[in-house]
Amino acid sequence: MIREARVTTTCSYCGVGCTLEVHTLGDRISRVTSPLDAPANRGNLCVKGRFGFDYVTSPDRLTQPLIRRGGVLEPATWAEALDLVARRLAETRAQYGPQAIAGFSSAKCTNEENYLFQKFMRTVIGTHNVDHCSRLCHASSVTAVNMAIGSTAMSNSIAELRSDIDCLLVTGSNTTENHPVIALEMKAAVARGAKLILVEPREIELTRFATVWLRQRPGTDVAVFNGMAHVIIRDGLWHPEFVADLTEGFEELAEAVLPFTPEVVEEISGVPAADLEQAARLYATSAAAGIFWGMGVSQHRTGTDASLTLCNLALLCGQIGRPGTGLNPLRGQNNVQGAGDMGCLPNLMPGYLPAAAEDTLQRFDRLWGVHLPRHKGLTNTEVINAAHAGQVRALYVMGENPALTDPNLNHARPALAGLDFLVVQDIFLNETAELAHVVLPAWSWAEKEGTFTNTERRVQRVRPVLPPPGAARCDWAILSDLAGRLGQPWHYDSAEAIFAEIRQAVPAYAGMTYARIEAGGLQWPCPTADHPGTRYLFAGGFPRGRGKLHPVAYLDPAELPDAQFPLVLTTGRVLYHWHGGVLSRRAEGLNAICPAPAVEVHPDDAAALGVSSGQPVRVVSRRGEVQVPALVTGRSRPGTVFMNFHFAEAAVNLLTNDALDPYAKIPEYKVCAVRVEKL
Repeated sequence: MIREARVTTTCSYCGVGCTLEVHTLGDRISRVTSPLDAPANRGNLCVKGRFGFDYVTSPDRLTQPLIRRGGVLEPATWAEALDLVARRLAETRAQYGPQAIAGFSSAKCTNEENYLFQKFMRTVIGTHNVDHCSRLCHASSVTAVNMAIGSTAMSNSIAELRSDIDCLLVTGSNTTENHPVIALEMKAAVARGAKLILVEPREIELTRFATVWLRQRPGTDVAVFNGMAHVIIRDGLWHPEFVADLTEGFEELAEAVLPFTPEVVEEISGVPAADLEQAARLYATSAAAGIFWGMGVSQHRTGTDASLTLCNLALLCGQIGRPGTGLNPLRGQNNVQGAGDMGCLPNLMPGYLPAAAEDTLQRFDRLWGVHLPRHKGLTNTEVINAAHAGQVRALYVMGENPALTDPNLNHARPALAGLDFLVVQDIFLNETAELAHVVLPAWSWAEKEGTFTNTERRVQRVRPVLPPPGAARCDWAILSDLAGRLGQPWHYDSAEAIFAEIRQAVPAYAGMTYARIEAGGLQWPCPTADHPGTRYLFAGGFPRGRGKLHPVAYLDPAELPDAQFPLVLTTGRVLYHWHGGVLSRRAEGLNAICPAPAVEVHPDDAAALGVSSGQPVRVVSRRGEVQVPALVTGRSRPGTVFMNFHFAEAAVNLLTNDALDPYAKIPEYKVCAVRVEKL
């Protein structure tokens, strides 16, 4: 008789970091549960975490290396594949220089794998051209919080929703679908008396729990939050002692928000002036108010500006540095926080130390025994443009799918297809892998040893549940093998050995060991072996010294509706699927519930078009078009249509705008002009 086994590990979907107890029968996962004392989720799991594990044993899993021969990807041995990758990367570097090579790491991979990936790019290849999906989700949030207070992460903890918070300002986050377990805590907070300010263009589940709902036009966030700051300063609701002691720039901010009267904001955003005033007073006068935001704020060309206006509110009102307060960007992927912590960014080394600073570079020269490059690295979006221009000739992609997830795919896909050499390391033959010259089969989350860092900075263990399929290998072992082939032998014998080096590289992780995080993990910063971890940040001040209040001007979205493209398209997720759908669409139950894409159209717009639910339509932007069934619903405002980005057959990023935020280089996924045509 086959007995059921059970392994405790960490979920591989969103950034909540739920603890899983994965039950197996033989070589199959039979069910997933969670312990009631799990620190991030208290035994709660969303539908993806509990039922979305089929993909691990999918027959589509990559089980052996593939090499493109005669235009066709064919099976190869590991020796053939790794020798070819090493040779082509070496040839590209010799002919064009290290800047002609770039790498995308993965927020799905462990801290240990991401750490080695950026180390490989910097020490073996010799370039800072390394980035990950944060560039496409929360790069603007990270940039803004760093500018305002000198930090790069969620300041407070999920647990504080249970007892400490009196007011929640939630914006740009369909939390019940994007971070369902955190949404449970938000709704419980409202049930015990906390007030919810929701700033959101679409009608989502949280609107039913909101004390006040500010339904702004997409892309007008800066005006709304400047308007709240205007009311707070005008009515004397700000915290003068906090502002005087711990911030700078108040006079400049007060002058900048003076024009943003509630009436002006209503004209720009559509938010009623009275509702804006109510929200401002509620946030400013609550004993403990926390701000939570998602990609509805960050994925704009003004994403950094909008995030700065949220920082302004927290600093104005002293709503930071205490339990139940803070600036809390909700991270989308399971280890996007960790990938940033590990230095998978062109401008930042592990621990967010600046890559342009000579003392930082000398520190890592000593740690790694090399002389690091001193040139500037390229972001994800800049790499795609450089590939178009012939400046980037080779790309190494570990666990990402830019051929589906980058904006303006009619620009991105030719750039990828035109590379001299593309190597993809993944678990499925996704849209990017189909363009590759070499495909390297990797392990999934269920086969790995290592750590993930969740949205609240909690570093937790990941443990193997099943044996890997076929000849697939773990990501860090593949990287180590390639480093040796390129002249830098590495001597890691386990993920734990890599984590020991991470402790030297990242000061906030220095006090952690696998033994210390065995049960429940620890929240960074944890600088010493006896440090308990840090539940909330900034009790003693800010890393940059004084918090900086930033005056921010309002800019319209890069592309507004006109006679040719009269509607606004915005994008997001649905509960039952994940990111590009590569994983969740291979989960039978999830795909049965949500098997197909749709475009949400307001009843007024549908009537004008003569369109009904289920009828196929064509959605067209200046960059591309897709055909998709219509879903007539009032969830979106009149004049706005909504699509999710989970379905490759209706790839919404054929439509989206690649206009960039000037600071964070994040694309404007959330607003572009389209028309809908009846078929």
